[in-house]
Amino acid sequence: MAEILFFFKDYEVIIYLGLGLLAAWQVQKFIVSWQGVQAAAFGLEWESAQGQLNRAAGILVFLLICGVVEFGLVTFVLPAYPDADPLATPTADLLATPTITIPPEAALSQVEETTSVEEASTSAGCIPEEVLITSPEEGASISGVVEIRGTVDVTNFGFYKFEISQVGTDSWLTIQAGEEIVQKDKLGTWDTSHLEPGNYNLRLVVVDNEGAHREPCVVSVYVESPPEE
Repeated sequence: MAEILFFFKDYEVIIYLGLGLLAAWQVQKFIVSWQGVQAAAFGLEWESAQGQLNRAAGILVFLLICGVVEFGLVTFVLPAYPDADPLATPTADLLATPTITIPPEAALSQVEETTSVEEASTSAGCIPEEVLITSPEEGASISGVVEIRGTVDVTNFGFYKFEISQVGTDSWLTIQAGEEIVQKDKLGTWDTSHLEPGNYNLRLVVVDNEGAHREPCVVSVYVESPPEE
């Protein structure tokens, strides 16, 4: 279901454009048919023109319904769907001006310590027997369709979802979700064939039945170019 909703979201402009072009074409046919009905001098001629008019009107109504459905899915259904609510990721204020000047050596030491803390917190949500990704492993090189294995078994379980982000960005994209508890088994799949090669973070987000998000389990992997056929 999530894939279908995101399809309508990703191709929203194209869908509206296609519906608009088809509608313009049918409006033209409707006008021509209407003129034919008005100018018809014989019964058979009138029936033929009336049939074309009815078909054009029916197609216009159908296109209008399609447009309303597209609008409803993107505007109301998708935001309410669990997969469309990725876990918020805080963004550091890189423009903040420091008030204390420290020596370069101390600054370098602080950067190294901060990096270590960030790396530790990245995987802090990976808890054996509760929330864990066992495959792909940290630092693995992957390509094509990858099977994601691990464990999701927490108290008051609601659902889980997978999100990906290219290393160095704060943009997370939901790729799949599940509603069943899993113990050391297949959690889902990840099709990497459409991604640019590079380093990516894959995180497993678990939400309980009250809507609370647990700290995600994150693994970093390298996506390789798909093999040439």
